[in-house]
Amino acid sequence: MMKAPFRLTPVLALLLSACANNSSDSPAPSTANSIPEGTIVKLALLETTDLHQNILSYDYYGLKADTSLGLERTAALIASARAENPNNVLLDDGDTIQGTLLGDFQAVASPVTCGNTLAIHKVMNALRYDGAGVGNHEFNYGLNFLSQITNTDFSVTGIAAPTNCGAPKFPVVLANVVNASSKKPIFSPYSILPKRFTATRPDGTSMDVNVNVGIIGFAPPQIMEWDQKHLDGKVMVNGLVESANQYVPEMRTKGADLVVALSHGGLDTSAYSPKMENGSYHLTTTGIDALMLGHSHLIFPQAKEAGGPKIDSSLAALPADKVDVVKGLVNGVPAVMAQSWGRRLGIIQMTLKYQGGKWVVQKDQTNVEARGFKYKDGTTIVDADASVAPLVDTEHKAAVAYASQPIGTTTDFEMSAYFALAGDVTAIQIVNQAQIDYVKNLLLTTTDPVLSTYKSIPVISCSAPFKAGRNGPTDFTDVAPGANAAAPFALQVRNPGDLYLYGNNNLQAVKIKGSDLKAWLETAAKQFAQINPALTTEQDLVPSYGTIYNYDVFYADNNALQYQIDVTKPAGSRIVNLSYQGKAIADTDDFIVATNDYRAGGGGSVPGIDGSKTIIKSPDANQAVVATYLKKAGKLTLANNGSGQSWSFVKVATQGPVILRSTPGKLAVAQALGLARVRAEGSVDASGYAKYQIDLSK
Repeated sequence: MMKAPFRLTPVLALLLSACANNSSDSPAPSTANSIPEGTIVKLALLETTDLHQNILSYDYYGLKADTSLGLERTAALIASARAENPNNVLLDDGDTIQGTLLGDFQAVASPVTCGNTLAIHKVMNALRYDGAGVGNHEFNYGLNFLSQITNTDFSVTGIAAPTNCGAPKFPVVLANVVNASSKKPIFSPYSILPKRFTATRPDGTSMDVNVNVGIIGFAPPQIMEWDQKHLDGKVMVNGLVESANQYVPEMRTKGADLVVALSHGGLDTSAYSPKMENGSYHLTTTGIDALMLGHSHLIFPQAKEAGGPKIDSSLAALPADKVDVVKGLVNGVPAVMAQSWGRRLGIIQMTLKYQGGKWVVQKDQTNVEARGFKYKDGTTIVDADASVAPLVDTEHKAAVAYASQPIGTTTDFEMSAYFALAGDVTAIQIVNQAQIDYVKNLLLTTTDPVLSTYKSIPVISCSAPFKAGRNGPTDFTDVAPGANAAAPFALQVRNPGDLYLYGNNNLQAVKIKGSDLKAWLETAAKQFAQINPALTTEQDLVPSYGTIYNYDVFYADNNALQYQIDVTKPAGSRIVNLSYQGKAIADTDDFIVATNDYRAGGGGSVPGIDGSKTIIKSPDANQAVVATYLKKAGKLTLANNGSGQSWSFVKVATQGPVILRSTPGKLAVAQALGLARVRAEGSVDASGYAKYQIDLSK
């Protein structure tokens, strides 16, 4: 039954317009001497993160509406939060420009020109963002593109300096990515925003005061691995803590009353390293007042709406004395992560008191929330802000037309990832086949004397189900054959992107030993929980989809590679019966693995896979490799391209239910594939996933 949407009233719309007028061109601030001791300012820091060019509530891969996402709906949350908190600062934490076919269209297929503004920046300008950080995916399209769309001169050799290009109308900050030559940050490391706020004197009367809000940005050091082709020799990345220790004191000296870290990273409480991918926790030791998180696509703190989703298991497992998942405190510092794709708005409500000639944060008067579309009562969905869609109508229609172009191939089966963690390979096998085909052809035709010596080594491939629930119950690959399954379905430009999400990954190949392969498979198998067969209570086979992109599924032509996963064993000792062409794989056996530059360079922390074993660095993107393979395939069939399951679970009977979360209403997909271990569809949880019963004895 459809629920009535929460509507943005005309009053809220007016408040949005009025409250957003907290810009740096506000009237001159009150002098410090005129502010009575004990004066109070209540303010809210608002966060979006990992928008990934999801402006509209629309799925470009499925060519259909998706009301679970989109900045046009976040805009309604922004309006209501501004109405509740007239003193506010709206910030974004990065990974803004890439992630949908709209992003690829504007960056690759039909690059936005200097005279125009990127679609998502147009909307952010209209919503009057105050500032933004930079994520790892900002670098996916190269420094020339990033320089142009932000109208920023990086002063890097070979990167043209833009002149008055369309760009964000707010400061973009990044402290730890520096020019390789000058060692100076390529963006401003920080910005101090002079905000005009309404304060309350001790006698209860109101007055206008100036509060200087400092923002400083950080990106993951791994960008040098993930986008090496764009960044090597041009920029360098410094550690988060080292960069913060350099600039936070400088921000204070220059008048920052409040320092907010925009850290595009998650929470890792292990010992600090300058190379940490998710080192945001350690920024709390550098003198910041608030922490905005991203990258992990999680909700922090736990959702507060009625019936909201539980905190992700990876966050729940962190030490409670360091990370308070209820109050949203990290080492005592208020912190928020607003999930991804515009599905939530982070809100940090703070109170400052004027004491001893400066504003002092009242730590016991802080409230943190990651507010979702259903925050009113847990059921209703906010309406989209009607003013957003017209801003990007031209770009949206062009992206839809691009996504709909045929590529000349048909399929008679559904390629989906709904049950990829239960053995379905319909959306993975074709990617692996394309990668193997590419590497084999290269080895056969190479004139390189070193590569020529590898021609007799078996070529296998791995690929992960990138769209398999990480971003909610609608986030699953589904290249369907249409209403009439008997008639071949014509594939379109959008389909390779659905099968291989990351258009920025380039194909690479590594030469490994059998021992490396087993270690790699053990790393992938960490996605599964350890199942206790004796438990009678419910056990979730995959408690967190947060790192689903690290669940590599391996494949060899003719299904020559086989292995099993024993989920009753602890992580690191789950892979058994590993064989190639019916023979047990020895530790010393040689293999060439077709993969991507992220994994080959160390992404995912696979032991021994750190760039040192890479033998092929292709200039071609994995997504393009898949598209090319599909175009020449002509017709895909289930027998040849979707039924090559290389892995299975070691059979075990359990006393209680084991469940796998996926999109509701998809049991028929599993049944059509003969996945007998997917037995029945159960209840829907607070996040919208259906709980499917998994029989591990099948």
